[in-house]
Amino acid sequence: MLDKIALAIVIIGAIVWGGIGIFGVDIIASIFGGQLNIVSRIIYTIVGLAGIWCIALLFRSNEIASTNR
Repeated sequence: MLDKIALAIVIIGAIVWGGIGIFGVDIIASIFGGQLNIVSRIIYTIVGLAGIWCIALLFRSNEIASTNR
């Protein structure tokens, strides 16, 4: 379950980064009042931690990954 949550957060983060790259708009900063706002920084931190968690998915064997479904 935690793997799926982390993956969903990483996907959302990728969409945000796509918005920055393509349109030059940081959706999180726009909603929460800037990149240095504490709420924005917490969201960025959560996305970063989810990304680190998902790195572990690369190194798991298929047997372990299939039992988590």
